Amino acid sequence: MTTITFKKILIITLLSLVLSTIIAMASYILGETSPDKEKVSVYECGFTPYNNPGNPISVRFFLIGILFLVFDLEISLLFPWSITSYLTSSYGIFIIFIFLLILTWGLIYEWIKGGLEWE
Repeated sequence: MTTITFKKILIITLLSLVLSTIIAMASYILGETSPDKEKVSVYECGFTPYNNPGNPISVRFFLIGILFLVFDLEISLLFPWSITSYLTSSYGIFIIFIFLLILTWGLIYEWIKGGLEWE
């Protein structure tokens, strides 16, 4: 990469950071904040809410969601590799094996710690 290309990338990055900061600050300063009962109430498709919005949600839901995202990302990384596996060198196969091993160790750790069980 040449110095000119690096400078262009740096300028665009700095410009986007400055512009996004200015837009966020303008939104914060110029935005109206007038909370009333209707704005902070729960809306469930026109029905009266079944329970209070302040009830806590179990952390297990977030854990299962994060595990889903991790393994969904794994599939999106492994699919292109499986299509072009005949082009992959032994080093590439070794890296994929290490990747799968780390994910398997993480899943086994969650299983042993009881993170996948509903109590």
